[in-house]
Amino acid sequence: HEIHLKEYIAIEQLPITITGFEAINEIHAIAYMVVTDEHMIGIRDALKPHRGELYE
Repeated sequence: HEIHLKEYIAIEQLPITITGFEAINEIHAIAYMVVTDEHMIGIRDALKPHRGELYE
């Protein structure tokens, strides 16, 4: 799924360089990208599921 995030970043020409993938178990995994506050709401709303977490 991380590849789809990278494709989205390239298509939208976003200034995002940090992406990743974490396998929770055999049937559950998370793909993520790190964005700034100014981009978070728009990206969260454009992608599904609509989830965004603040990392400080």
